[in-house]
Amino acid sequence: MQSLFNDFLHILWYTKNIGEMSYSIISLLALILNLIINREAFRYYRIHSGKHGSEQRTAIRYRHFLLAANCYFIVDIAWGLLYEYHHIEALFPVLYFDCVLYFLFIFVTMLTWIRYVVAYLDMHNRKSKALLYAVWAMFTLALIYLIINNFNPFIFSFNEQHEYIIEPGRHIAFILLVVLYLVTSTYMLFIAHKSTGGEKTRYIAVGLTCLVMEFFLIFQLFDDRYPSYATGLIIGICVIHSFVEAGEMKEKEIYDNIATSLAEDYEAMYYINIETGEFMEFSSSQEYASMNVPVEGRNFYDETCMNIEKYVHPDDRGFARSLYRKEAMLQNLEGRKSYSYKYRLMIEDQPRYFQFTVMRANDNRHFVLYEKDIDDEITAENMRLENQKKHVTFTQIAEILAVNYDVIYYVDAENSSYISYECRNIYGQLDMQKSGNDFFEDSRSDISNIVHKNDRDLVLGFVNKDHIISALTDKKSCSIDYRIVAFKKTHYVRMTVRKTTTGTHYIIGIENIDDEVKREKQHLKALNTEKELARRDELTGIKNKTAYNELEKSVQENIDNGMDYLPFGLVVCDTNNLKKINDSQGHVAGDEYIKKSAIVLCNTFVHSPVFRVGGDEFVVFLRGNDYTNRENLMKQLRAKVRENLQSKAGPVVASGMAEYIPKTDSLVSEIFERADKDMYKNKRELKKEENQL
Repeated sequence: MQSLFNDFLHILWYTKNIGEMSYSIISLLALILNLIINREAFRYYRIHSGKHGSEQRTAIRYRHFLLAANCYFIVDIAWGLLYEYHHIEALFPVLYFDCVLYFLFIFVTMLTWIRYVVAYLDMHNRKSKALLYAVWAMFTLALIYLIINNFNPFIFSFNEQHEYIIEPGRHIAFILLVVLYLVTSTYMLFIAHKSTGGEKTRYIAVGLTCLVMEFFLIFQLFDDRYPSYATGLIIGICVIHSFVEAGEMKEKEIYDNIATSLAEDYEAMYYINIETGEFMEFSSSQEYASMNVPVEGRNFYDETCMNIEKYVHPDDRGFARSLYRKEAMLQNLEGRKSYSYKYRLMIEDQPRYFQFTVMRANDNRHFVLYEKDIDDEITAENMRLENQKKHVTFTQIAEILAVNYDVIYYVDAENSSYISYECRNIYGQLDMQKSGNDFFEDSRSDISNIVHKNDRDLVLGFVNKDHIISALTDKKSCSIDYRIVAFKKTHYVRMTVRKTTTGTHYIIGIENIDDEVKREKQHLKALNTEKELARRDELTGIKNKTAYNELEKSVQENIDNGMDYLPFGLVVCDTNNLKKINDSQGHVAGDEYIKKSAIVLCNTFVHSPVFRVGGDEFVVFLRGNDYTNRENLMKQLRAKVRENLQSKAGPVVASGMAEYIPKTDSLVSEIFERADKDMYKNKRELKKEENQL
């Protein structure tokens, strides 16, 4: 490249002194050199940048500049050839038009160059915006003056012999261009001063390129017989190619080598543009490569969702689909450096577990995704756990059981000898308390001393060796609840008897169930009858779908019988984002979300029954004061929901309402459908608002 550039300079020096045709030769050589050194850029040239990341936008704008430079070279070549024969009358219109294009493409190269510089900096600050506004203003002004020049020469003109005449406007335009190039170079060199490493070198190269084009533009200002600006353009292009593009390609090669080396520990590693979704795979194992997953693509999010249907185990597809949205990935990375998950891929029709790790790259504009086959590790771990279960000692079993029990007895099934253990802490660690030769004989005296007098006969009958043998014949365990008296207070306890897998011992555990009994009593008190229990939703405590169906049936019978039924309405509600919460935070959080949704509805419609008719679906039967005040109540509900949406601190519930119209409604289901339709309209509005946040 250096020798080619030196040859070009020698040609410039030589051709400067061989006549008018040298003007075209110099621009022709500049055009050829540009096409040679930037052949790859022109091969994949695209006019419209569309929606791209900053790197792509910079590359596309640089190609715009290269194309503008080529157009200028071509116009400059034509000028040298045409002006050689300017005395020919028939060629004059072409010469004049070429002169217009000459000035036009000077301004176009300026415009495309400044746009490239701003994109390269990728700084959305006031200085960059001011630079863009300035160049667009100058370009617009130049177009206006070129149009005016046709009627009132201001930039250039021709005399009767068709000789080119410089007008004052040309000097003004060139001076403004020089000033803009000077400002841009100063800005770039200032930023370079604050940068380091390869980035500093490239910023200096861009700033010096501005100075080169400015320098040769000044030459063009004072001597229009030599294509100085064309020379400045090609020198600047060579500087950018040598120091900027070559440097970035070298860095990219180094990064690729590093990434490829790191990826040897993984089946595949992806580098994903967060905004656009464009991605590249650095390496993959032969086994993973057999799946023929694309190594690069335009939209990671969409293409991955399509690949899920092809390569992911059917049972894991729903889980996998929830992970590969840009919003979900950003949310999962919030507050941490990386996160991992695993599911099964189908490799040669066999399921294998893969672990995926996602992290954000240092530039904050890319995701890095590592993909690792962990099937062998999971298989080995499962085998280890299985072997551990088979060879686990009695002490381990006892300590696991002791988490739930206060006292454990280990009784020999043959001779009834025993050892008792007591749990001393929450981790299930045991202390041996006592031992004896006959558990059943010793239990009789203990029962007489501590068991409540009304339960003694029952317990004596249970703690009998023959009874236990009979009870465990076809069952794994048997139990009895009874009361004991300790320190003049009555406590409920449960005794549970199990047989070891070898059949040689009984494991008898005794646990305190005071809290359980109290909860059961309170629950039975709240639910007066079995009928009421069957019509209550277990999770929220409100009425369930069975209760709603009975109410709907009763109302429908009244309508069918022609009764003048009381005015009523239905509010159909659906909780947003429940699946997202279940997937990201677990079903416990999802259940809490449903409970809070029910509370919001009950607090709003205090005089009307609220029903949970599905997983996240509710219906309110509006009546009485709630029906009269229904419009205000709906406004209150939707205002509360929007407040929750903004603060992200409460449930987001979509809602729709419909009233019973006696003259037209014959079915309750028709009212429900109208309310349901209104609810889905509200759901779409809430989704739109959520996406805008």
